[in-house]
Amino acid sequence: MSAERYLSAIEEVISSIRATQKRKIEEAAEAFARSIQSGARVYLFGSGHSVIPVLDIFPRYGSFVGFVPIYDPRLMWFNVVGPGGARELLWLERREGYVPVVLQSYPMEPADSILIFSHGGLNAAPVEMAIETKKKGLTVVSVCSHQNQRQAKANHSSGKRLIDASDIAIDNCVPPEDALVGVDGVPEKLAAGSTVAGVTIAMSLVAETGARLVAGGAKPATFASPNSGLPADHNQNVFREYERFIQNRRS
Repeated sequence: MSAERYLSAIEEVISSIRATQKRKIEEAAEAFARSIQSGARVYLFGSGHSVIPVLDIFPRYGSFVGFVPIYDPRLMWFNVVGPGGARELLWLERREGYVPVVLQSYPMEPADSILIFSHGGLNAAPVEMAIETKKKGLTVVSVCSHQNQRQAKANHSSGKRLIDASDIAIDNCVPPEDALVGVDGVPEKLAAGSTVAGVTIAMSLVAETGARLVAGGAKPATFASPNSGLPADHNQNVFREYERFIQNRRS
């Protein structure tokens, strides 16, 4: 069964992440905890399908105030074709010069960190996000396919790939073509793996960062399921804490 083949393939990807990326995940979590503990931010970015792990970090049950997603609707799709469509998004994320405009809306400081997701790690949007935030002194953490980075030439005029512009580069352990299942009769493989890999790494980082904050004496304002038995206004208090967190930087 092709479904079984996908499940086996994605299990291998997660096993590879566990076997080879544990140290980098811990190193990144330490940087994130250090930022949050000091009152700074951990920014999150991805374009196209790589926005999915960003969406899943905060606000999401089990995550906490300190993470700040960078959302730009022009770098996300809301349609297949036409306005908000994938073709338009794919065109824009490959064009240089847009990300510095996006960053004008985000006050960044050297104590901040950023986590950037991009399977291929070659498009202008993630590469420029790494380059520009590194200029501002942030600790840059990336999640991408290192196999693709090893075999592909840089597309950006700087000559850099995402891995080149990162302080900590985490391998999603997914092959360059992303899709994992071959089916007789068609040349293309089916069923992508980078989303599962990206979210797995994202949640590992949330868990490790939160544990390090608690070990350091902090009590993260954690977004929680209503099924957890916490007071009914718990999440409203988390939203208010997030608002204070954001406003403190603006003041």
